[in-house]
Amino acid sequence: MPIALFALTLSAFAIGTTEFVIVGLIPTMAADLGVSIPSAGLLVSLYALGVAIGAPVLTALTGRWPRKRVLLAVMSLFVGGNLLAWQAPGYESLVLARILTGLAHGVFFSIGSTVATSLVSKEKEASAIAIMFTGLTVALVTGVPLGTYIGQTFGWQSTFLVVSLLGLIALIGSAALIPANLKQPPAAKLADQLSVLTQPRLLLVYAITALGYGGTFIAFTYLAPILEQVSGFNANWVGAILLIYGVSVAIGNIWGGKLADSKGPVGALTVIFIGLAAVLLLLNLTAYSKIGAVLTILIWGAFAFGNVPGLQVYVVQLAQKHTPNAVDVASGLNIAAFNVGIALGAWGGGLVVEGASLMDTTWIGALIVLLALALTRYSGRLDQREAGVA
Repeated sequence: MPIALFALTLSAFAIGTTEFVIVGLIPTMAADLGVSIPSAGLLVSLYALGVAIGAPVLTALTGRWPRKRVLLAVMSLFVGGNLLAWQAPGYESLVLARILTGLAHGVFFSIGSTVATSLVSKEKEASAIAIMFTGLTVALVTGVPLGTYIGQTFGWQSTFLVVSLLGLIALIGSAALIPANLKQPPAAKLADQLSVLTQPRLLLVYAITALGYGGTFIAFTYLAPILEQVSGFNANWVGAILLIYGVSVAIGNIWGGKLADSKGPVGALTVIFIGLAAVLLLLNLTAYSKIGAVLTILIWGAFAFGNVPGLQVYVVQLAQKHTPNAVDVASGLNIAAFNVGIALGAWGGGLVVEGASLMDTTWIGALIVLLALALTRYSGRLDQREAGVA
């Protein structure tokens, strides 16, 4: 694999840390800011909303820019957004900082996915995307637990200062390692961009992405309160458990990429969604035991991010077939779909916590994932039908 992929991975690490560190700090931030746990959970939703807007809109607006310039610009915005979060005097300014950082996130992963696939041969596309997204999983292994510890020990503001420094390192690494002569895809015309939104096959995969990824976030957003209030862990243990989760995610992400390469996206997603729904249902039973909760979370991590490579490469493949002049835009919209799922999942989980209980988030999340599974199988049948006609 070319070294440029590891430059993308370095940036993904910084971005992944700032996205998911909130999960471990929700109880701490809620107490410090004087808001409810569901309100603190909205910081996850609003960040994801920034990603959902930034991915398709800013990707389209920067379509004529050289890819390296786009990557460096969005990493600069990322650093600035986290510095604003570090200095945020209250909840409202923190919301603004999270949205700005989310805008940078959306463009990075939209452009990064297409750059990653352009650097390798076709049969290695899913693995290349998996390597880039390994930055997210390594962030879960090291960045999120460490950021949680820093936030609980020195105040949550300190976490954003550290993440800003990580972003600066990633910015320097990207400037040094990303080649300047990246293949520049032709900028999509407005008609081509709109064609993505009118292509039923792509809209179906976006729905699968939002449901399959969002279902797990109904429960994952509120993992720290579940561990503290249901499993009985001290708050200091949350970071350590997130470390276990992150190790499992790292393994599952690479496994998901290889599974998509060998079985194809639909086959891989079928296996992963079945496993993910089963684990969420299992957590509803095991969360009351400390040992049972940790073991279930270990399994959960292997499935939680394993669907990312398959979903992203599936969109790229379908876009190349149905909207070949707007592959970047199609990829960006799938990044938006991931984050629409996160936003709705975190928001819906908050409604469940307010109206029912923390543990109801697990089985409701499982039902949403099963709906994504049904749509995946339907999309697979459409693929077979189109292949038969061809």
